[in-house]
Amino acid sequence: MNQLPFQMPLPAIVVAGLVLGLVALMMLLLIFNYGQLWFQAYWSKAPVTFLELLGMSLRKVNARTIVQANIMATQAGIGRDVSVRRLEAHYLAGGDVPRVIRALIAAHRADLDLDFDRACAIDLAGRDVLDAVQTSVNPKVIDCPDSASGKTTLSAVAKNGVELKIRARVTVRTNLKQLIGGATEETIIARVGEGIITSIGSAESHFEVMEHPDQISKAVLHRGLDAQTAFQIVSIDIADIDVGENIGARLQADQAEADTRVARAKAEERRSFAIAREQEMKASTAENRARVLQAEALVPKAMGAAFRAGRMESLTVNNGKAPQ
Repeated sequence: MNQLPFQMPLPAIVVAGLVLGLVALMMLLLIFNYGQLWFQAYWSKAPVTFLELLGMSLRKVNARTIVQANIMATQAGIGRDVSVRRLEAHYLAGGDVPRVIRALIAAHRADLDLDFDRACAIDLAGRDVLDAVQTSVNPKVIDCPDSASGKTTLSAVAKNGVELKIRARVTVRTNLKQLIGGATEETIIARVGEGIITSIGSAESHFEVMEHPDQISKAVLHRGLDAQTAFQIVSIDIADIDVGENIGARLQADQAEADTRVARAKAEERRSFAIAREQEMKASTAENRARVLQAEALVPKAMGAAFRAGRMESLTVNNGKAPQ
């Protein structure tokens, strides 16, 4: 039987049917796996294609996380700066996509200057970008010194030698521009503590600090201690001041005791030297006395030898006068 010109061969029909069946099967699988996400994104005005969803699966990207983040960004009005491709890139880099989007939404609501690239950089740098935005909106208070260090107060000494124990509270907000590479809270606490100790050390007396503690906080605040840090210092408040011991008097007493010991040692040294000198003089006196006795013993011998040699003549006393 002859085939009509418009009829296809039977093998071609089978192949076409198989292709159409595979395509239909793939469409059914895509709809089954991603239909809910596609429908949710479409009605949220953040559309995404089935090919994009399939590509996310092939790239080992959590499609639900990306789609929901894109929906949040679109509904919050920041969808112009955020795209599915950029969200995927941040996800593949190891970032926390939902937290970045929530941080961008919070910054947008608070009218803060934070774009998607900076938020991603902060997140990849290991900082909590959402906490940073919240701290920038709602400043937090940190204690100085930090209770984790085991100390509850700072110890400083005024010029009159009296010790003051101080506890301060520092109110800070996040500086988003310096969050990457900026110093952390530990640096703020260390700088504030150093400034407080220096200011108290320059005070004439502890009464001056007790009367005007705000002068200390103002002096510390004006030093720009938040430079090159991830925070901006809002205020420094002296929470508590206690008077410690009189370190100046104790140091003077210790110095006086040390001077006394030194004087005693020197006096003992002089006494020992005098005793030794006295013994030396006694020995020298005895030696000189022995020499005198030795010389006196030689005089008779010398006179006898002179008489025997005829170098001396006998002198007779005549009426108490020598002969003419």
